Amino acid sequence: MRVQYDVMVQEFARVLEKKGFRREDAESAAVIFAQNSLAGVFSHGLNRFPRVVSYLEKGEIDPDARATCEMSMGAIERWDGHRGFGPLNAKRAMDRACELAKEYGIGCVALGNNNHWMRGGTYGWLAAENGCIGICWSNTMPNMPAWGGADRKIGNNPLIMAVPRSNGEHAMVDCAVSQFSYGKIEDCRLRGVQLPVPGGYDTKGELTTDPAEIEKTWRVLPMGYWKGSGLSIMLDLIATVLTNGNSVQKIGTFGDEVGLTQIMIAVDPTKFQTAEETDKIVDEILADIKSSEPVTEGGEVFYPGELELNSIRDNKEHGIPVIEEVWESVLKM
Repeated sequence: MRVQYDVMVQEFARVLEKKGFRREDAESAAVIFAQNSLAGVFSHGLNRFPRVVSYLEKGEIDPDARATCEMSMGAIERWDGHRGFGPLNAKRAMDRACELAKEYGIGCVALGNNNHWMRGGTYGWLAAENGCIGICWSNTMPNMPAWGGADRKIGNNPLIMAVPRSNGEHAMVDCAVSQFSYGKIEDCRLRGVQLPVPGGYDTKGELTTDPAEIEKTWRVLPMGYWKGSGLSIMLDLIATVLTNGNSVQKIGTFGDEVGLTQIMIAVDPTKFQTAEETDKIVDEILADIKSSEPVTEGGEVFYPGELELNSIRDNKEHGIPVIEEVWESVLKM
């Protein structure tokens, strides 16, 4: 089943307005959710929407709360999200980081006490759309064992890096520091498919590609084993120091995944060179990647973000694929 993008935006906005959002905020938030599904990241679009609505109904997200700047020191600012709606707070924070970058060459907004931002790539892409290099990350609840441990002590903290191109075909990597995000694991389970490579441990303590088994244990695998574990810890340390906000450990005491800590960094490359010169650099590097000899006959090597661009083109033309039962649940809200 496929749903047109405009219809999805309309239904998301309708529900959010009924749950207490001002119309303008409901529409802006709806666009973020729908764009995530448009890009093929269903785990943080339609599939995540019902969970966010449940947080609103429990009062864990205040639809009227907006992030505020608490401290400002030139190119860097510290913000408090007041546990408002995560995607809108994160968008405003990256917008501000881009403004600072246009003034200083680099801008950083350290956003504490925010809620889940959904798809981190939204904000890397936002920076690229503003002609900036974007770097951002978020911590999470403790949902992954540190390397060598059996219990969940660290987060699969998503890290995003984006580089702009004037034609809008930006390069971007958006990845949890686990082998797969929980959203991706859930998406595979809902579609009844196995993970392409082991992504965590089953109830017997063995590595598995079965998403349902991993959801039972909550023991996801850090990407790169000890490297992903170390990266997770460092991202949490840097974010918590810059915000004086909630660490992964503290978020784990809240019951639900709220009050997260996020960092937004934007860099304006036009301070060094023209946009055309930046395009030339990026185009040459990506063209070299695309010239790779595929391992499999008829295969293709993709640069970071290219598959999402392909999904956007296809889904705009044919509609966004949806899991029917999830879509029906939204229509009934």
